[in-house]
Amino acid sequence: MEGLFGMWNTEQILGGLSAEVFLRDYWQKKPLLIRQAFPQFEAPVTPEELAGLACEDGVHSRMVLEHGGSKPWELRYGPFTEDDFNALPAEGWSILVSDVEKALPEIMAVVEPFRFIPDWRIDDLMMSYAPPGGSVGAHVDQYDVFLLQAHGRRRWMIETQPRDDENAYIDGLDLRILKDFAPDQTWDLEPGDLLYLPPGVPHHGVALTECMTWSIGFRAPAHSDMVSAVCDALIDRMNPRIRYTDPELVVQDNPGEISASALAKLSHIVRAAITPDDAALQRIFGEWLTERNLNLSAMYPENEPLDMDDLRTMVTEGAVLQRVPGARVAYIQQAAALLFFIDGECVELGLGERATVELLCREQHFNVSMLAPHTNHVWPLLHRMYARGAIMFAEEE
Repeated sequence: MEGLFGMWNTEQILGGLSAEVFLRDYWQKKPLLIRQAFPQFEAPVTPEELAGLACEDGVHSRMVLEHGGSKPWELRYGPFTEDDFNALPAEGWSILVSDVEKALPEIMAVVEPFRFIPDWRIDDLMMSYAPPGGSVGAHVDQYDVFLLQAHGRRRWMIETQPRDDENAYIDGLDLRILKDFAPDQTWDLEPGDLLYLPPGVPHHGVALTECMTWSIGFRAPAHSDMVSAVCDALIDRMNPRIRYTDPELVVQDNPGEISASALAKLSHIVRAAITPDDAALQRIFGEWLTERNLNLSAMYPENEPLDMDDLRTMVTEGAVLQRVPGARVAYIQQAAALLFFIDGECVELGLGERATVELLCREQHFNVSMLAPHTNHVWPLLHRMYARGAIMFAEEE
């Protein structure tokens, strides 16, 4: 499978556009349909295998029943059972499985051409299956998405003009289905076709045949979540034993007044606490953006304990290490230090180790020849990643 997906690169999946042109003209601006972005595509995951994944613990799966449930557009959560599938109606339903590339590491190869978008922005590869007529309704996503037709045919209808209206949805449903949907563009996608949609574009996909669609979705943190994360981190860094003091207190005319001097002191305390320097703020962002998703814990390996010398010996003798797809690694270069993040942990390094850190963030697999130029620095970092479950030994083919 890896060799198959390795045939495609970024420019090919963008229909001949360079990444620079795509980002300039389309990213978060307007939709783009690329016919045969993945030529002669044959889905390596069958509908039966996807259904099997939806039955596994630790895998985030959902079932949408437009008809045949307790109410229209009923949403059910997995893991499911064989009986759940046997009880489904002949039509009017969909199954969706998120984070498939984390459950099936070999699928990461299809995400690779999309890494012209920074890793911290990439969320997951979701797979959906529907019988003829199946859909999840007309809706709006608040994040960018590439929709790859993997099997069968699906009709996509969109409203080109983005929408963001909280009153636009039908009340009382499990899903946010649009009350009114007036598409101005329609395409029928075949296996290998790719549709990019920026945030806010209303869209509706309906299976024309039994079909599977793969969605490469992107993280779009809410501003409130970002501010909350920074504030939480700053609070964690504060000394809880330091308390408010006022040795300069004077008698007030009215004990019920909160005085201007008290307000000034309180304001100063808060402003000082929530105004970190740039270096501290960068570290907080790096830790937060790479924080491990605890809902995906089951998709991390249980690595056997190894000391660094044993790890190095095994790789030297031919073993290959592989990034765990769920692991989040990134780096930030500061003026005097390099911050390397492994699933929320920050390792502070010298600027001279940038080439090593770039290798660990860029590549998915690591063998002895690739690591040889980095011998002096790479092994302590690899061992740290291994101990945290961010890398594992690749399975032998």
